[in-house]
Order: sequence, then structure tokens, then C-alpha cells
Amino acid sequence: MTPTTRWDAPENAVMRRLYERRFRGLHADGVDLDGEGRLLDALLERKARVLDAGCGTGRLAAHLTRQGHRAVGVDKDAALVRAARELQGASVPFLEADLAELDAAMLARAGLPEAFDAVAAIGNVLVFAAPGSERGILERFRALLPDGGLLLTGFATDRDYTVADLDRNAAAAGFALRHRFATYQLAPFTVDAGWAVSIFDTA
Repeated sequence: MTPTTRWDAPENAVMRRLYERRFRGLHADGVDLDGEGRLLDALLERKARVLDAGCGTGRLAAHLTRQGHRAVGVDKDAALVRAARELQGASVPFLEADLAELDAAMLARAGLPEAFDAVAAIGNVLVFAAPGSERGILERFRALLPDGGLLLTGFATDRDYTVADLDRNAAAAGFALRHRFATYQLAPFTVDAGWAVSIFDTA
């Protein structure tokens, strides 16, 4: 049985509802939600294949699609996948799937790419995974990337899954750290930064 993710923990039920409501409101108000997308777009060759892992309401995948990339959003939260489809329209494919189980065969069955040039796990994706599943998820990301692919992650540094945990798990999964910043606007990372934006190459 797949372990319960931190996201699905009962104590986070209210947070889950507020998350969807918040991003629906930001979308309706026309708030700029594309900071992560601008960074990733700058790192990619044109028409890259991108997996938006833990896509939430789909803002990253939608931005990258508008820039001419082929982006696919995946999230295990059915309510967020429904919201993504509603908010982002039919130009972006979204798949309801657990990142701890995602593989090329599952994507192929959905008519989606079986490999990507980049994987993005932004917005606290890894710190909301099931405890102990993070390395396996990173290994699944690596299996979907060719040599030369990249991984972009971002999460708050005050959680029980730490930057040191990420570095250890990423190295074991076959990634090498290229850059780390404190924001998606490339503020320098320091030991007291509240956020860690990490860019990894396939090792």
C-alpha cells in the first residue's frame, strides 16, 4: 500500500481546500504566477518536453506551453487536477497520478511523452511527499530524463525534509547540483534562507 503523503495527512485537510481556493483567486485576479516558469524557460532549449510534477492548479505547465514547450502536468490530488483542467484549458494535458508510482509506461498509456528534457517539482512538492518516499520519487524523475536533462525543485527550508536530505537523495538518484538560489528571481542562497531553489543536472 502506498504510504500517506504529508499532503494527504488529515491535519492538512483545511490547508488543501485553502490552497485550491487561493490559486483560483489569484488566477481570477490576473496575479503574476509565472516566476518559476520564467526561470525554467530560460534554462531550456526551445520546444522542450517538461514534466510539471505535483502541478497543483497547473500554472507552470500552462506558462511553459505558452512559451512553446510541450508541458505535462501530473498531480495525485484529483481536485487539483480538475482545477488545472478548468483553469488552464485543453492546450495542456494533466494526469492524475502518484509521483511515487509514475513511470514511462503510465505516461504512455495516457498518450503522453515517455521521456522529458526537464522535470520541475516546485512549490513544496517534495516536502509534501510521504516521508521516506523522496529518494524513490527522485529516482523516478531520473528515469524519465535523458543524459543532459535537468531537474528544478523548490521548497521551504523549515520542513522536516531538508536541503541536506535533498542533496543526499538527489545524488543517490543520479543528479548533480548545478545551482542553488533562495528565490526564483535568483537571490543568493544562504544558510538562513527560507526557500531553496535547486537546479540539478543528470549525473
